[in-house]
Amino acid sequence: MKQLSFLLLAGLLGVGAQAQTVHSPSNKLTLSFQLSPSGEPTYQLRFGARPVLKPSRLGMLLQGQPALDKGLTIAKIDSSQHDDTWVPVWGEVKQIRNRYKELAVTLQQPANNGRRLVVRFRLYDDGLGFRYEFPQQPGLTYFVVQEEKTEFNLPANHKAFWIPGDYDSNEYAYSTTRLSEVNTTPIEPIQLKAAPQRIQTPLMLKSDDGLYVNIHEAALVNYPAMMLNVDTKSFGLSSQLVPSATGAAAYLQAPEHTPWRTIVVSDKAPEVLASKLILNLNEPTAFATTDWIKPQKFVGVWWEMHVNKASWNYADTSNIKLAGTYWSKLKSNGHHGANTANVKRYIDFAAKHGLASVLVEGWNVGWEDWANNWKEEVFDFVTPYPDFNVPELQAYAASKGVKLMMHHETSSSVTNYERRQDAAYRFMKQYGYDAVKTGYVGRIIPRGEHHDGQWMVNHYNRTAQKTGENQIMVDMHESVRPTGLHRTYPNWLASEAARGNEFNAWSTGNPPEHETILPFTRLMGGPMDYTPGIFQIKLEGWNPERNQGKQVHTTLAKQLALYVTMYSPVQMAADLPEAYEQRPDAFQFIKDVAVDWDDTRILLAEPGDYITTARKAKGKEEWYLGSITDENARTQTVKLDFLTPGTKYEATIYADGKGASWDKNPQAYQIRKQKVDSKTTLKLQLAPGGGAAVSIKPLK
Repeated sequence: MKQLSFLLLAGLLGVGAQAQTVHSPSNKLTLSFQLSPSGEPTYQLRFGARPVLKPSRLGMLLQGQPALDKGLTIAKIDSSQHDDTWVPVWGEVKQIRNRYKELAVTLQQPANNGRRLVVRFRLYDDGLGFRYEFPQQPGLTYFVVQEEKTEFNLPANHKAFWIPGDYDSNEYAYSTTRLSEVNTTPIEPIQLKAAPQRIQTPLMLKSDDGLYVNIHEAALVNYPAMMLNVDTKSFGLSSQLVPSATGAAAYLQAPEHTPWRTIVVSDKAPEVLASKLILNLNEPTAFATTDWIKPQKFVGVWWEMHVNKASWNYADTSNIKLAGTYWSKLKSNGHHGANTANVKRYIDFAAKHGLASVLVEGWNVGWEDWANNWKEEVFDFVTPYPDFNVPELQAYAASKGVKLMMHHETSSSVTNYERRQDAAYRFMKQYGYDAVKTGYVGRIIPRGEHHDGQWMVNHYNRTAQKTGENQIMVDMHESVRPTGLHRTYPNWLASEAARGNEFNAWSTGNPPEHETILPFTRLMGGPMDYTPGIFQIKLEGWNPERNQGKQVHTTLAKQLALYVTMYSPVQMAADLPEAYEQRPDAFQFIKDVAVDWDDTRILLAEPGDYITTARKAKGKEEWYLGSITDENARTQTVKLDFLTPGTKYEATIYADGKGASWDKNPQAYQIRKQKVDSKTTLKLQLAPGGGAAVSIKPLK
C-alpha cells in the first residue's frame, strides 16, 4: 500500500485542509469530505456527474460524554492506494481483486481535551466503504455509543426495496415503494414492531434516471446492526443502531472501530450483484487450514415437518423440564420425523444420488415445549430421543459415504447454548458430524437483548470462531443478516436471515417477485440457505386437511433455477425423497449443479423483475445457468459468449412447460437438449412466476 503524506495529498487533490476530494481508481466515483462552519464532518458521493449522496453528516453520540459530531477540526489526513488479488476458500469466482483509494481523516475536538476520531474511507470503482475509528487516548478508553449520526442523504425520491426495521427478525416480504411512501405500520410484525419509517439494510434503491444504489455494512464485529430511518420528505436516511437491553447501542474499549458503512453504486443492475466490495472490506481468515471446509448439497428430515407429515417433538405433551424427565417413558406420538428408520431412508437417498449430507431436525430431547415460553433450560444438544440411535446412524451413514448434519435449535435461549457449546461440539466430533445448522427462533435470553444487537452479534461471531476451531462448518438461521464475514470465517457457509422458502408452507407464502429481490438485498452481505428444490408445489398433496390452499409461489422450473440465481455453498434439496423419485428427470439438474464456482456472470437483472445468472463449476468446463421472473411471463434472450470459443457443448434446458404458471399449473415443465457454442443465443420462455435452468457441458 502506497502511503501519501498530507502535503503531497493536498497538492495531489488541489484542495484545502477542510475540503478533500478523492476519485476512485478508474474515476467512476468521486468522494468529497469537508467540515461545516460549525465543525460538523460531512461527505458526499458522485457517480460521474450524477449525485449519489448529497452532503451527509457524520458523527458519534456517546453516553455520558459530549458528542463527537461538531466542534471538530482536522488534525491529520492520510491517503493511500491499494491493489491486490486474493483467492477465496469458496465462492462465486476463483479470485477477487481488491483495488481502492483510501482517505483517513483524523478529527480533533479542541473543546473536549482534544479528543480524536478517525473517519476512514475506501473508494472503489463500484462503491464506497467508511467507518469510524477510536484511537487509544486519555478520556476515551471505556465508552458507550448511544447512537451514530451517520446520514445517507439521497438526491431524489428513489424507488426502494425494503423490509421493516425489526430488531429481532428480517423474515419479511419486501415492499417496493418510493422513499416518500415508506410506512411499516400496515405490516404485521414478526417480533418487534418497527417504527413507521424505520427499515433494514441491505437497502436497494433505483433512481428515475437508472442509477442503482445499495446501502449496507461490512465486517459487523462487536457492534449492533444498523437500521435506517427514512425522512419521507427530504429523502434522507439516518442510522439507527439496534439497542442493547439497557437502551445503549455499543459498549466499547479503545482502540476500536465500527463496521464499514457501504454504498454500492452502478448504472447497471448486474454490476451491483457482481460487486465484491463488502467481501473486500472484511479481514482475511485467520484459520491455519481450510481444506476441511466443503461446499455441499444435502437433504434432510425437515420439510416433512413443515408440510405436517411429521413432527419435531417425540411426545404430544408439554410442561417438560430438561432435568429429571425420563424420556424413555414418554409415549411417542407415532409421527416423530427424526427416528432411526426414517433417517436411514434419507441416508439411502443421499448415497444413491451423490448428495453429501443429511440434516436431521428434531433428533434431540426438548421439542415438546421449546418455543415462546421464556424457558432457559430447553435443549442440552447431546441427548437423543429414544427412537434416534446415534451410534447406529453414525455407522450406517459412514458405510454409505454420507455425513450427518447436526441441528442445534436454541429457541433463542442463548445463555443456555453458550454454556453447552463445548460439550455439544465434542459430541459432534465423537459421532462424525462436521457441520451444524443453528437456529434462534423466538425472543432472546438474556432477556431484553435483540437478535441484531451487540450482544448477539458477538455470539454469532464467537460461534463461527468456536466451530472453526473445532473444524466444524456452520449454517445459522434467524441470525443477524450477513456482512461478508464468511471471508474471515469461511466455515460460516451460510445464514438464513431473511424470509426463506419455508414461508410457503405455513403462511401466505413468498410472492413470485421475492427471489428476484433477495439477491439485491439480503444476499449482498453473503450466502443464504434458502432451501430451494420444492417439486410438490401444491402442499395439499402431503396433508390435504392441514395444508389446504398452501403452495409454493413458483413453478417447478423456477425452483431449479434458484440453485444458480440464489448463491450458496451449501444447498438443500429441500423436498421429500418421494417428490424427487416421481420426477427423476427434473431432479437430475439438482444432482448435477455445482455449489462452488470459478466464474460468475450476471447476464440480465432488474430488481423485482428478473435475474439471469451463469456460473462456471469449480475446476470444470461446465456452466450452469438460472433465469427467473416475477409474476410476469417473460422471454429472456441469453448470449452464451462466455463459453470457451471453439468448444462444442450440449445444453440441457429445464424450462416451464406449456401453460405453466406459478398459481394454476406450477408443475408443468419440459426438458430439451441442444448443441451450443460461444456464438449461440438461447431464448428462454419464462412462465408467470417461472424460470429456466440450463446445464452446459462439453460434448465428449
